[in-house]
Amino acid sequence: MKPMIQESLREAAEKLHEYRSNPSNLEDIERAAAVFSNALAQGHKVISCGNGGSLCDATHFAEELTGRYRKNRRPLPAVAINDPAYITCTANDFSFDEIFSRYVEGVGQAGDVLLAISTSGNSENVVKAAEAAKAKGMSVVGFTCASDNALRRLSDVAVCAPVSDYSDRVQEIHIKAIHIIIQLIEHKLNPSK
Repeated sequence: MKPMIQESLREAAEKLHEYRSNPSNLEDIERAAAVFSNALAQGHKVISCGNGGSLCDATHFAEELTGRYRKNRRPLPAVAINDPAYITCTANDFSFDEIFSRYVEGVGQAGDVLLAISTSGNSENVVKAAEAAKAKGMSVVGFTCASDNALRRLSDVAVCAPVSDYSDRVQEIHIKAIHIIIQLIEHKLNPSK
């Protein structure tokens, strides 16, 4: 078992090193934080979505903004599309592909930001949410991988993890970037603290 553990940690460290070594990745994190910070400073909100583990990351992002991350501060308006009653209602009445886009159409407003997470960048329901957000005049920050994919093309800012054989490696980069972005948002909106 220990060799498997060592190999997993080595692979994770290798992907993180690959990500850190590309200066444009650091710029994308900075740009994403600016998009969120500017929208929140102007009284807009963040809506986040994803499937499976990516929905967990989207929810984590929203709860850290409405709660707190490292510093006490005012709550920031953010919501993840994760209500099971809403999701199953929409999937049943329309389709699973529309569970996020209908929410964005109903709740999103111009100036808001959509955090759309898809490790492949081609999850149809996440792509449709990004399209709906763009139609509403919202900004889209996409978290995906460094392939040529639909979400990356639709995003105003794309945070792209290195391509990997498994989605968990992509998700590990995503959660690190999410934590850094929240830290940057807190710093930008509360510089004196």
